[in-house]
Amino acid sequence: MKKVSIDYRVPYADTDQMGVVYYGNYLTFFERARNELMRVCGYTYREFEADGCMLPVIHAQLDYHRPARYDDLLEITAFVQAQKGVRLEIACEVRRKGEEEILVKGFTRHVCVSSSDFRPCPLPERFLGIIR
Repeated sequence: MKKVSIDYRVPYADTDQMGVVYYGNYLTFFERARNELMRVCGYTYREFEADGCMLPVIHAQLDYHRPARYDDLLEITAFVQAQKGVRLEIACEVRRKGEEEILVKGFTRHVCVSSSDFRPCPLPERFLGIIR
């Protein structure tokens, strides 16, 4: 499976009063990277929804190592870490652009549910073909 990296310049709105990225905003960064991962693989989230499926987050884990600050240029990398049944884990790593040190890493675990009745349903075959 591909790894996808996106660049993101931290606006002041993403920081707390000390000018560091508020920890909850990292989940937003993870979501942006996940959506870009799906787009690059050729199956956008919009297509996922058109196939009658949704991927809500059922678990999120963040390991915070160092703070990002206002105006930092970040590189956010996402990749599929695991897939089993209706569950999907997408891992993310956040670094300052051009640096090796990881600021935050973690994953989001999703479950595929039907958009009509919100019950778990199989991941679309086309999507599985992309992530295998």
